Amino acid sequence: MALIEIRNLIKVYSQGESAFGGRAKGGEVRAVDDVSLDIHAGETLGLVGESGSGKSTLGRLILRLIEPTSGGIRFEGRDLLAAGRGEMRRLRRDMQIIFQDPFASLDPRYRVEDIIAEPLIIHGMDRKSREVRRERIVELIRAVGLDESILRRYPHEFSGGQRQRIGIARALALRPKFIVADEPVSALDVSVGAQIVNLLAQLQRDFGLTYLFISHSMPVVRYLSTRIAVMYRGKIVEVGATEQITGTPQHPYTKSLLEATPEVGV
Repeated sequence: MALIEIRNLIKVYSQGESAFGGRAKGGEVRAVDDVSLDIHAGETLGLVGESGSGKSTLGRLILRLIEPTSGGIRFEGRDLLAAGRGEMRRLRRDMQIIFQDPFASLDPRYRVEDIIAEPLIIHGMDRKSREVRRERIVELIRAVGLDESILRRYPHEFSGGQRQRIGIARALALRPKFIVADEPVSALDVSVGAQIVNLLAQLQRDFGLTYLFISHSMPVVRYLSTRIAVMYRGKIVEVGATEQITGTPQHPYTKSLLEATPEVGV
């Protein structure tokens, strides 16, 4: 059984509504259009496509950060769309997200220690001693390649790469099984982005994580992913093993992505 099962998932934004709270033009917009996809435990499924193809919307639908128009999503066999608030709260321990912009995703009013502690407190870690919680925070910050001396500092005091490492530590706080990495290196320069990609690969080995890795960069997706799904105008147009997708692509859009994207050393 797949860890994540997505069946006939649709997200429609009508006129006057958009994913970002603005106005959609021309009536209905199908941001996600009848997507069916499995994500297997322990793999990295790379989701690649140009901006506006529906990648981030699909990632947020899987986590129920936004609600689908229709379709089905199962996590370990459990129907996520039938889950009530209490059950979804429990399930969120196992499903987390790393956001694209590490500055916007971190509360500037909080110190690093408070940012990482927040999910632990929300999900009941505050019932344990403060010392136990701090030990967990220090463990996390070291796992992402930072030093505990940063814990009393604020997000604006760090570089983009350091902020993304803090965001990754927060995503790991509850020991999740599944992480949506939503363009986690697109806001970083190439060398720093390569370090973050390598960190994600190492954390997957260390913690047994499953990733949905969203990107517009085929070389980065190829480096990290076990399988690749190609998304175009809300639809999955091709999915397969990384070697098959990059070596013998079948869909014209996949071919155009491979031809148009420069190679990036990682």
